[in-house]
Amino acid sequence: MYKAVFIDMDGTLLKSDHSVSDANKQAIHHLQQKGILVVPISARPLHGMVNITKNVVTDDMPLVSLNGGYIVHKNEIIYQDAVSLNDAAHVNKELQGYDVSAMYYSQMEWFAEMENDLIKKEQRITAVKIKIQPFAETLQYWEGQNNGPNKILIAGEKQLIHDIEQRLIELHQGNLNIFKSQATYLEVMSTGASKAKAIEFLMSRYGIDKNEIIAIGDNFNDKGMIELAGMGVAMGNAPEEIKMSANYVTDTNNNDGVAKALQHIFK
Repeated sequence: MYKAVFIDMDGTLLKSDHSVSDANKQAIHHLQQKGILVVPISARPLHGMVNITKNVVTDDMPLVSLNGGYIVHKNEIIYQDAVSLNDAAHVNKELQGYDVSAMYYSQMEWFAEMENDLIKKEQRITAVKIKIQPFAETLQYWEGQNNGPNKILIAGEKQLIHDIEQRLIELHQGNLNIFKSQATYLEVMSTGASKAKAIEFLMSRYGIDKNEIIAIGDNFNDKGMIELAGMGVAMGNAPEEIKMSANYVTDTNNNDGVAKALQHIFK
């Protein structure tokens, strides 16, 4: 008997226009009526999730944001983990000279050094206004707040992102989690932050075994949770590597893939 379902948002729960289909909403509502935990789990910051999730899940569900770096339940922070300031500074230094946009997410705030079209694209799906300032000022601010970035998002051209990924893995493997959420987006977190780690935390909190959970996702930052879950589901629009790591492959995000997977599993 499955007791919890963890659902990625972009490319999974959401259609390409960032909306949630009626079929997906109804399937989730049906599970919640049965007392099954349904948890949105996203690379998005929390303020990029809540305007969507409030119409999909009940307000007593935990929300996993920033790839597991920041988890909130009923407006209470129940888990967070951040990249050290030393590692954040090293990543920032490595990106100098590359034509990419780096965004630094810390709890409910986010920062960048300059505004451009890629930043504006993220701003359209994020309720909180980005703070544009030199990285040195952001670092000083974090020092004063005694925190750091829960996630660093690096956006750019596909091949460039691939090259930067390989470079950062070479330099930081073992002390940072580094993976793509899509071909043009590279996510950097601490080793204590990932979707799989978030699920393990919530499994312990709710007393649920991994064989009692379902995880549904579409990209490389979802691979760990798909492999962890008793039932790992890959979307039809997922890369082939992600499909191969799943127990079941459903339809695409634009064709009610989440609803179809849940109907198949709970038939």
